[in-house]
Amino acid sequence: MNEKPSKWKVFTAGIIRENPVLRLVLGCCSALAVTTTVSGAVGMGLAMTFVLVCSNIVISALRKVIPAKVHLPCYIVIIATFVTVVQMVLQAFVPDLYKALGVYLALIVVNCIIFARAESFASKNPPVLSIADGLGMGLGFTFAITLLSVIRELLGNGTFFGLQVMPASYQPMGIMTQVPGGFITLGLLLILVNALSNKSKKKGAAA
Repeated sequence: MNEKPSKWKVFTAGIIRENPVLRLVLGCCSALAVTTTVSGAVGMGLAMTFVLVCSNIVISALRKVIPAKVHLPCYIVIIATFVTVVQMVLQAFVPDLYKALGVYLALIVVNCIIFARAESFASKNPPVLSIADGLGMGLGFTFAITLLSVIRELLGNGTFFGLQVMPASYQPMGIMTQVPGGFITLGLLLILVNALSNKSKKKGAAA
């Protein structure tokens, strides 16, 4: 009989071992699109975390009720409901962020990270573990795109959260706020994370 993983192990998996962006390379479309500014990245990350946690709870609670033949349409309806809630809240209270995220906010509905967690985890595990999984994956996604955005905004505009932090003599690297800069930054981060992971595995094997 398989032993259920601990809530802490499930939670930390999404942040470290199975980070959706830096380890599984999922959700890269939105990760590249909204990371020209730190505020946009944090906003998207928190929105994703909310949708992940809430959809995981509902899908897990209904996992024995939803027929196998229609599970994907049901997942879409559940996820779309929470995305709509996020859109309405942002539009009402943070209109600037709502405009900045644009169409990528609505595209959370079909984000591969959310579908992957719904299909591979929430549909097979109880709500408490599903909350830990959604929270871990959401925070892992938020951490990854925030790190990406800090580098891009700092080098591309010389700012952090819109505030000038680089000296007046600094010449912004315009490419960093464009698509090529996003790919370059993400690629370098993936190389760094893989190198650190391989180094950690070698140490573990030597021990």
